[in-house]
Amino acid sequence: MIAYLARRLVYMVITLVAVSVVSFIIVQSAPGDFAEIYAARKAAAGAIISQAEIENLRISLGLDQPWHVQYWRWFTNIVLHNDWGMSWEFKRPVGEVIWERMPLTLAIAFSTLIFMYAISIPVGIYSAVRRYSVGDHVVSIIGYLGLATPNFLLALVLMYLTQKYFGQSVGGLFSPKFQNAPWSWDRVVDLLQHLIVPVIVLGMAGTAFLIRAMRAAVLDELDKMYVLSAKASGLSPMKLLVRYPVRMALNPIASTLGWRLTYVISGAPIVGYVMALPDTGPLFLHSLLDQDMQLAGALIFIYCALTIIGTLVSDLLLVALDPRIRLE
Repeated sequence: MIAYLARRLVYMVITLVAVSVVSFIIVQSAPGDFAEIYAARKAAAGAIISQAEIENLRISLGLDQPWHVQYWRWFTNIVLHNDWGMSWEFKRPVGEVIWERMPLTLAIAFSTLIFMYAISIPVGIYSAVRRYSVGDHVVSIIGYLGLATPNFLLALVLMYLTQKYFGQSVGGLFSPKFQNAPWSWDRVVDLLQHLIVPVIVLGMAGTAFLIRAMRAAVLDELDKMYVLSAKASGLSPMKLLVRYPVRMALNPIASTLGWRLTYVISGAPIVGYVMALPDTGPLFLHSLLDQDMQLAGALIFIYCALTIIGTLVSDLLLVALDPRIRLE
């Protein structure tokens, strides 16, 4: 196990470096740069900026250098000095800008993951055991709707219904009186109340997919000979279901944990923009639109790191669930 973990950690480092290079190139491949966008924004506000001023701004930000020079300076500052650079748009260190929003981002992400797996696993098992029943058909219809409905549209519908029938605004994660208040039990309760709609919106499509995957996996195991043999030996139906088909069906579900985490976080920008969530989603969207290279690169790096860590957790869960993987 130690050798396996060491090998995976080496692969993680190599993958992070490769992804950072590719993401840096992709972000830079868009036409223009931050200096031009900044000048265009000033011109729209009525200010006139000369070409010489734009060039001076580009030189001061290092945008006149080739992309590999910019990348190497950015990457070495992160590795050697833990310096993520300055956000050109916010005129503040990137680490401060991200850290302000990262706790709430992780709270939304992990709450959504808990919601998805807590709903999908038991519902998927029920749908498989009660195959072709009324409940199975209802679950299938809801699943198809969840997969087909865009997140931002579902967010708008739930925001409207919540406001109309419950009289509660769900924009943001806090009520106005708790927006800048210090942390207290009342503020935590207010946060949990405002988390319900974002969690449902972000987790609906993933939950629908996992329900279908769990149903298919359990059905596949139920028809195998070892299950029929265990049933013939007199094992109770519930114990048989949990000990054999469900345990084996959890393998494909556990293997999706890594990219489900990134799916939740990467799906948040549009939803976060619509619902005015103070997480990194809208921040990432604005950094790309403004070509704020330091901020966009740092967020992509963090998202990829979360994906790789989630994949490692998935592999460890598979090792714990399936003895065959341990033997290999």
